[in-house]
Amino acid sequence: MGSTYEQDWVLWSEEQARVLRAAANTGWNAPIDWENVAEEIESFGRSDRRSLGCHIAIVIEHLRKFQACLSTMPARGWTESVFWARGAIELLHAESSSLRSEIAGMITNGFPRARALLRASCREYREQPLIDLDQVTYSEDQGLGEWMPDQA
Repeated sequence: MGSTYEQDWVLWSEEQARVLRAAANTGWNAPIDWENVAEEIESFGRSDRRSLGCHIAIVIEHLRKFQACLSTMPARGWTESVFWARGAIELLHAESSSLRSEIAGMITNGFPRARALLRASCREYREQPLIDLDQVTYSEDQGLGEWMPDQA
């Protein structure tokens, strides 16, 4: 039990929630709110999952901005935010490797929101995107690795 806790916190929290629910179903008469305790433990894992999704969304949005916008002034900030978010993703993955299998889906699911944010940003600055936002996608390696697009 200790090794799972040390190696993959999300997986540990999911396992513990299952064990607590199973113990509750045995009819053990302890004054413990089993279901809510299990729910709270599971919520820690969901929090890491949401955090991972948010960091991935930042990477996607700023990679697209870097490629699509004429403005060069904010490009340094976009680059820094991509590197910062990638670092946070790496830490989450190191603590909970079971989340790795969800990353590709999170990248794909992040495209519509990133596209909408970029369109709004272009409208705000009265710019026309330099790329077709519906056609740009990133692989997991591009999103999480060291790859940076050439600025258009």
